Parts: sequence; structure tokens; C-alpha cells
Amino acid sequence: MFTNGLSIDQLVDRGLPSHYEMAVTLRRKLIEWSPSIFVGYNSMGFDEEMLRHTLFQTVHNAYLTNTNNNCRADAMGLALSAAALSPGVLAVPLKPDGRPSFRLADLAAANQVLVGPSHHALGEAEATLAISRLVKKAAPEVWQRFVRFSKKATVVDFVEAEDGFVLTEFFGNEPYHQPVVILGPDPELATRRLCIRLDIDLDAIFAMSDDEQQQALSQKPSPIRVVKVNAAPTLTTLFDASEVMLGNIGLDVWEERARRIKDDSQLRNRLLANYRASRKEFDPPEVAEQRIHVGLPAGADEYRMSAFHTCSWSDAARLVTEMDHDGLRTFGARVIYCEARSQLQREVRLAVERELTDRLVVETRYGFTIEQAIASIDEQVGSTEDSAGILSTYRSHLIERRKKVLDYRTDLQRASV
Repeated sequence: MFTNGLSIDQLVDRGLPSHYEMAVTLRRKLIEWSPSIFVGYNSMGFDEEMLRHTLFQTVHNAYLTNTNNNCRADAMGLALSAAALSPGVLAVPLKPDGRPSFRLADLAAANQVLVGPSHHALGEAEATLAISRLVKKAAPEVWQRFVRFSKKATVVDFVEAEDGFVLTEFFGNEPYHQPVVILGPDPELATRRLCIRLDIDLDAIFAMSDDEQQQALSQKPSPIRVVKVNAAPTLTTLFDASEVMLGNIGLDVWEERARRIKDDSQLRNRLLANYRASRKEFDPPEVAEQRIHVGLPAGADEYRMSAFHTCSWSDAARLVTEMDHDGLRTFGARVIYCEARSQLQREVRLAVERELTDRLVVETRYGFTIEQAIASIDEQVGSTEDSAGILSTYRSHLIERRKKVLDYRTDLQRASV
């Protein structure tokens, strides 16, 4: 809120669309544009996740941008790829420590791209478009690769067909090129392919016992690299890679190492089994938000999700109780609670209220309580100039809300006795 200059008065203004109304309008526009390649800047790890959770929590298909012939890509990856594969295409500014800066505002300024105020969506979209056009014009091969690998099926075909390839990953805005070869799909996530680096001591890895191999594969950085096939990865064939990307080692060396692994299914299966054994098991979901990754809505739920947005609120309340996906049941009830609370059965309404009030005041491993938010504001106030009063007015709002929530929670507990 502070970064974007949003006051609490704006967020609680009942004259503005609700969160649900916003999500419906946003989805309608994205559907109108479909099929498309949806592009943001540094969007894959944040904006895309925010969009997916917004859709999921308003009873829509969460994966709109990479289903129904849509694709997605990240223009920051395009800029980083252009700088790595076609130096000089973009003017890349330096940070005070001498490292390159790929922050959108910095990159736009260095390339004479005019943008609006920082963190304003339209200005950043225009800057992303301008940077993309610069790369498309000056480095068409980089642009074509960017578009090509925005499609999940194309990435899968490439990764599985090539004897070996260069995976370019970016850490701290710097590219790291690693020759790799595929081992196989990740059995836990269908959108990932597990690959092994070719620049490690393969003979040593192969000679290890299972326990030793598991320990070696679990180290950080791991010899196993994960390719997210639905996240527009930066991939280059070995014969197209530059000497720098190949570590100044001959192409024939990498090809021989890759074929050695690709042709030995028993070896690949052993590496996969030991890598899976080395991985920490994820805890089961504790809250509804985490259920976005626990199975996709299917069968009758797809019909119910569609009908939810077109029927009356009383019918929507009935549909929610019939949904098989427990995450959708939770969020469907929350939407109705916010939009038409009186249409919920009393026991459903009380269940929503108990969960939400608990989330606001009871500290857990997941979530952020009102008390924690107030403490966070207090930490920031001492080191931040709050001339517009955004933090102070938000703090006052939270203190008032905390009292209301605690009083309401007490009333709920009495009602359940």
C-alpha cells in the first residue's frame, strides 16, 4: 500500500467495485483477448501467482493464461536473454556496485523509453511493450525464441527431443548458462522436467551408492535443474550456443556427455529415483489458499463454477455445498459471504466467520494477523517518511478493526456454546 500510494480509505470505499466484481471484470477482459500470449515484466513469480490466486479465490479457472490455447511469458526473461545472447541490443544500466540492473524503470530510462510514475500499471505495461519491441526489431532470433517457448507443448517437445541443450537461468539479474540433458518428468508436478547438469563430475556421481547419490543430488546448487515447461524458460540448442554459454568447452564434449545419459534409461531412472528420495515431502495444505495446487476442478465442478457466476445468489449458495473441490467450497462461501451474506445457511455463515476471525487474530505458520501487521507498520514508520499519512491511517484502521474482530469473535464463541 505504501509503495503504491494506496490509502486505506480507497480500499474500503464501498463506492468502488468489490474484489469479486474486479475479478469478474478482469477475467472477462482476458477472455475477450484470448487466445493470446500474456506477457508481463518480472511477472512469472509474482503477477501470475497473484492472478491465479485471485481467479481461484473467486471460483474461476485459475490457469487462464496457459490453457485454452493461451500462452504466457515474462518480458524480463526476454530482456535478460537479449543481453546474454545478443549483447548491445539493449543498453543495460549498472547498479552502484557495478552489477547490471534489469529493474524495469532503470532499463526503460537507459533505452530512452518514457514511462509514467513507478508502480503505476499502465506506465509499466507501456514500458514493457516498448522494451519488447526494441528486442524484436534488433534481435529477431531472440524474440522468436521468446515467442516459441511461451507455448508449453513446444518446450516439452524441445526438452525431450534434444540430446542436450543450454538452460539459461537468472539469479540476481545475471544469466547463468548450464549445458543439461533431460532425465525425465517430475512425477509430482506434470509441468516440470528434471534435467542434470553436464558440467559436473558425472563419473563420480554414477559411481556413488544410492545414499551417497541422494546426498549429492540434494546439495545446493543441485546437479539437478528443473525446467518449468509452462513458464517460458530460456533454452538454446548446443550447436547454437556461443562459446561463453558452453564454458569454452568444445561442442563435441557436451554432446558426448549428453548422449551417454540420454541413451542409458537405467541410469536416468536411478538418478530420478534418488533425487525423489532426497527431496523433502511437502506438508499437506493447512489453509484453503494452498489447495490451488491440490488437483484441478473437474467433472461437475466445471459446470458448477460456470453456473456460480450467472445464477442467483441463493442458487449459488446451493451450488457451493455441492462442489467436490474443498478449496472451491471454501472460497465460494466466502464470495457469497461478502456479496450476499443473507443467502448463506446459518451454519455455513458461522463457519466462514469463525475461520476468518481466527485468521485475523491467531498466529500460525500461514497468514498474517492484525497484530503482526501493526508491528510491521511500527517497524517501518521509524525508517520511512510517511508524509501522506498512509501508514499512520492504516495503523489506526487496524487498531479499530482488531477491537471489532475480538469482540465479534467473543460473540461467536458464546453463540456456539
